Amino acid sequence: MDYSSHHPASDSTENKISSGRSQDQKMMQRCLELARQALGKTAPNPLVGAVVVQDGEIVGEGFHPAAGQPHAEVFALRQAGERARGATIYINLEPCNHFGRTPPCSEALIQAGIKKAVIGMIDPNPRVAGSGVARLHQAGIEVVVGVEEADCQALNEAFVYRVTHHRPLGILKYAMTLDGKIATTTGHSSWVTSSAARAKVHQWRSGCDAIVIGGNTVRQDNPLLTSRQELHTPLRIVMSRSLNLPTNAQLWNTATAPTLVVTEPGSNPEFRAFLDDRGVEVIELIPLTPSALMTCLYERGLMSVLWECGGTLAAQAIADGSIQKILAFIAPKIIGGSTAPTPVGDLGLTTMTDALPLERVSWQLVGSDLLIEGYLEKGAR
Repeated sequence: MDYSSHHPASDSTENKISSGRSQDQKMMQRCLELARQALGKTAPNPLVGAVVVQDGEIVGEGFHPAAGQPHAEVFALRQAGERARGATIYINLEPCNHFGRTPPCSEALIQAGIKKAVIGMIDPNPRVAGSGVARLHQAGIEVVVGVEEADCQALNEAFVYRVTHHRPLGILKYAMTLDGKIATTTGHSSWVTSSAARAKVHQWRSGCDAIVIGGNTVRQDNPLLTSRQELHTPLRIVMSRSLNLPTNAQLWNTATAPTLVVTEPGSNPEFRAFLDDRGVEVIELIPLTPSALMTCLYERGLMSVLWECGGTLAAQAIADGSIQKILAFIAPKIIGGSTAPTPVGDLGLTTMTDALPLERVSWQLVGSDLLIEGYLEKGAR
């Protein structure tokens, strides 16, 4: 494949190229900023932003707002108009080169007279996978690939996982005390973490396509599971084998956000009729497992699923490969209690050498709480 990679400049052109790289990085970060405006709204499509620059001035911007809508490049080119001719376009993801619900963006760039394309990362989708870059190069457009690539990959990690594994990305989020408890012995859990940590969770929710909890979380916490802050609220999902759930749960108010209940065939017909009357969607799965649910959600076009469940369901989701990423808050407080619940239930591991290690681990302070982020080895057990 004939395209240039972004690499350090030679000494003879160091000043010129380093200045150019600074501009490229700045514009690519602007692409990512634009793309984030559609967090949680584009599945199964990626988050993409585009910026058109002519003579050092931004003349067009755009982002992909939702599946079926025009792509980021189209909006940016429309805004730029004739000033796109001879300009440079920045895009955080390789432009498509095939007809889907919309025409190929590679051809739109060519027709607009774009002179140079700076691209954050290659699209892993086999329908694209370098063909967009190849088409631009074939048309005589200068192409640079790999600017701010790590940030571009991070923004679209759920899209990349979905395309390469044919499953949504599963993210387990939990908050625990310093001694590893998610609630007291009575089940009381409000609040383990600070308000700053809870605000962070609302941001995560807004970027996901669904949130999953179990029936026990509904009974104990009666959660709302919204993003608040007027952000996108994902599909709320309850897994319940028995449908032994309270009628006054906030989740049954579907005017706030849609709710899906997943259960076994024939369970609690009376309560199922109650859910039908409230506009709550109910589906039956055989078997009723996290893995079966993730397969179902993939078929529905979802990319990222946030698991906010208790320890028993969390352990099942980890054990059957439904979780790839861990987001764990540790609050600087101690609650004690030998029977107080912990974030992950029994995994059947009996020696410390069996422990599941995390990769690519990072941590930061959020308010007074420590946030640890990492990925399960090879994405799943």
